[in-house]
Amino acid sequence: MTKQVLPLIEKIPQTILGFLESSPSCWSSSLSKTTQAHARILKSGAQNDGYISAKLIASYSNYSCFDDANLILQSIPDPNVYTFSSLIYALTKAKLYSQSLGVFSKMFSRGLIPDTHVLPNLFKVCAELSAFRAGKQIHCVACALGLDGDGFVQGSLFHMYMRCGKMGDARKVFDRMSNRDVVTCSALLCGYARKGCLEEVVRVLSEMESSGIEPNVVSWNGILSGFNRSGYHKEAVVMFQKMHHLGFLPDEIAVSSVLPSVGDSERLDIGRQIHGYAIKQGLLKDKCVISAMIDMYGKSGHVYGIIQLFEQFKLMETGVCNACITGLSRNGLVDKALEMFELFKEQKMELNVVSWTSIIAGCAQNGKDIEALELFREMQVAGVKPNRVTIPSLLPACGNIAALVHGRSAHGFAVRVHLLDDVHVGSALIDMYAKCGRINMSQVVFDMMPTRNLVCWNSLMSGYSMHGKAKEVMSIFESLVRTRLKPDFISFTSLLSACSQVGLTDEGWKYFGMMTEEYGIKPRLEHYSCMVSLLGRAGKLQEAYDLVKEMPLEPDSCVWGALLNSCRLQNNVDLAEIAAEKLFVLEPENPGSYVLLSNIYAAKGMWEEVDSIRNKMESLGLKKNPGCSWIQVKNKVYTLLAGDKSHPQIDQITEKMDEISKEMRRAGHLPNLDFALQDVEEQEQEQALWGHSEKLAVVFGLLNTPDGTPLQVIKNLRICGDCHSVIKFISGYAGREIFVRDTNRFHHFKDGVCSCGDFW
Repeated sequence: MTKQVLPLIEKIPQTILGFLESSPSCWSSSLSKTTQAHARILKSGAQNDGYISAKLIASYSNYSCFDDANLILQSIPDPNVYTFSSLIYALTKAKLYSQSLGVFSKMFSRGLIPDTHVLPNLFKVCAELSAFRAGKQIHCVACALGLDGDGFVQGSLFHMYMRCGKMGDARKVFDRMSNRDVVTCSALLCGYARKGCLEEVVRVLSEMESSGIEPNVVSWNGILSGFNRSGYHKEAVVMFQKMHHLGFLPDEIAVSSVLPSVGDSERLDIGRQIHGYAIKQGLLKDKCVISAMIDMYGKSGHVYGIIQLFEQFKLMETGVCNACITGLSRNGLVDKALEMFELFKEQKMELNVVSWTSIIAGCAQNGKDIEALELFREMQVAGVKPNRVTIPSLLPACGNIAALVHGRSAHGFAVRVHLLDDVHVGSALIDMYAKCGRINMSQVVFDMMPTRNLVCWNSLMSGYSMHGKAKEVMSIFESLVRTRLKPDFISFTSLLSACSQVGLTDEGWKYFGMMTEEYGIKPRLEHYSCMVSLLGRAGKLQEAYDLVKEMPLEPDSCVWGALLNSCRLQNNVDLAEIAAEKLFVLEPENPGSYVLLSNIYAAKGMWEEVDSIRNKMESLGLKKNPGCSWIQVKNKVYTLLAGDKSHPQIDQITEKMDEISKEMRRAGHLPNLDFALQDVEEQEQEQALWGHSEKLAVVFGLLNTPDGTPLQVIKNLRICGDCHSVIKFISGYAGREIFVRDTNRFHHFKDGVCSCGDFW
C-alpha cells in the first residue's frame, strides 16, 4: 500500500477491513456486506488502492458478479498485477476460461508483467480450452521473463502441453523440471500410451528407475488405459505382461483396462491366464472385471466362456448383461442373445440405451431384421431414447428388407434430435435409402451433410453401383479425388462393380490399374471377382479365366462364383464345370454351386447331367435354397416363398396371374421356358415359372395396395429372365413403379422398361 493511501484507509471502519481480509468462505454470508463495504470505500476515497480493489474484485467474484468486478478493475487508474490476477483467478475458478484470457490480454496490453502466481492460472486456462497457440505464446513470455524455471509454472506448463496432445513440447518441459515426481511421470507415461509410443513409455520407465522414482499402480493403469483407448491393443498387452513380470500386482482397474485389448488382439491364451489370475486375487467380485472378461471372450470367439461366466455369477447388472448380448451376437448366437435379453426384461432389469442398441445391432447383423424393427418399437415404448449409435444400428435392418416406412421414421427421429451432423448416421441413411430403391434420397442426404468422411462417399458410390448407374459412380469418384480424402479399396470395389453392371470393360481395366499405379492399393479378392464378372458378362470368358489363373492371390469362392455365373449367362459348359469343381472343394456344403451348374446343364438340355448333380446333392444331404421374396404393405413386411400354395390369398393371386398371362399373350409376350429348367411338359414349365417368389410378391402387392402405389420387392436369389420380362410388362400394364432388389443389383421397372436396360 502507498503512503498516500494510508490516511484514507484509516478512515475505513475496521469491521469492513476485517471483512475484506477474511477468507472467501466468510463472504458468502451476504452479498449486501460486500456492496456496503464497497460504498464505504468509495466514501473514503480508497477505491484506487490496488490492494483494497483486489479484495473487492475477489469478493464480488465469489458471488459470480463478474461484471461488477470488471467495473472495479476498469475504474482503477493504475491497476497492478495483483488486481488483475484476482479477476483472472476468479474467472478461471468459475470455468470462464475465454474471459480469463481476455483479462490477461488487457493486463499485458498495459505493460504489466505476469508473475509466478498468474502464469499457472493462464496455463490451466489454455489447457482447458486446448488453446495450444495461446499457451505457446504465454510460454515464450515466461521464458523471456526468466520464470519458466519456477516449479509451479513448469508443472502447469507441462500439463497444458499434455492436454493439448503436444508430447514433444511436454517432454522438453519435463526434461527441464527439477522436482519431478510420480504424478508427473505417470501423466507423461499415460500421454505416450495414448499416442501408441511403446518405446517412449519403456524409456520413461527406465528413467524413473534411474531417478529413484518408482511407478505405482496409477502409473501402470494409466499406461494400460491409454494404449487400450487409443486402439494400441498389442502394446497394452505387452505392458501388462511387463507390469506383472516386474512384480506389480494388477488390480481391478488394470485387469478391466487390458482385457478389451486382449480380446481385440484375439489372444485367448493370455485372456485365460488373466482369468485365472483374477480368480486367485478375488477380482471377479468386481462387475467391471466380469463384463470386461465376458467382452474378451466374445471378441475371441469363445462363446462357452461367456455363458460359463454369466451362469457362474448370475450378476444381473446392466454392464455385464450388455457384454453378454454383444458377445453372443458377435458370434452368430443371436437367438441365445434374444433369449437372454427376454430374461433381463422379465427380471425387471434397468436396460439402458446400450442394452437396446446392442440387441438391435445383433439382430440386424444376423439376418433378424424384422426382430430388430420390433425391438426398436419396444425400446421407444419403454421410454428409452435412441442415440447416435442406435440409429446406424437399426437402419441396415430397414435396408435389408426394404422397410422404407421404418427407415423414414428413423430418419425423422434423427432430424428431430439433431443427429444428421453425425457421419455414421448420414452414411447409414445413404445406404438404407439406396437399398430401399430411393437412390435420389441417398443423394439428398449426402448433399445435406455438413461434413462427409470417406465412408459417406463410399456409401453413395455403392448405392449408385447397386442401381447400375455407372456414370454417376464415376462422376462421384472424380469429385472424391478432388477432396482431401483418398479413395480406398472399398471405393474401387464400387467402381469396378458399377462397370460390371453395364459392361464397361475398358473403364474397368482403367480403374483396376489405377488402384495400384496411382494409389498403391493392391487388388483384393473382391476386385478380381468384379473383373471376372465384368469380362464374363461381356462375353470374354477365356480372358476372365486367364485372369483367375494369373492372380497373385488364391482365388476364393467369390471369384470362382463370378466365373460360374458368367458361364451361366454365356452357356459355357466346359468352363462352368471347372469353376464348379473348385467351388465344390471350397464350399462343399453350399447348394448354390450345384444348383447353378445344374441350371447350366438344363439350359443346354443335358438332363442326364442334371439328374447326376441332383443325385449328388441328395447323397450329400444338400437342398436347394427356396426362392424367397419380401414386400412391405401398409407398414408390414410379408414373406412369399416360391411355389407356396398355402398363402391365405393364393386363389386371388392365381386369378390375377391368369389375367396378366392372358394380357401378355395378347400383347405377343410368351413365357421364356429357358428358365423353367425342368424336364417336364411345356404347360407344367409355365406353371413353375409363375410360381417364382418375385412374381408372387408383385401380384400380392397389386392386390393389396391402391392403384399407382409403387411396389418394393426383395429377392434372396438373382431374378430370372422370365420374371424380369413379366415384371416389365406389369409395370406398364398396371401403371406401377416396381423396385426389385436381387442378390446382384436393383431393377427399377417403370412404363414397361427396366433401369438395367436388360443387361444383367
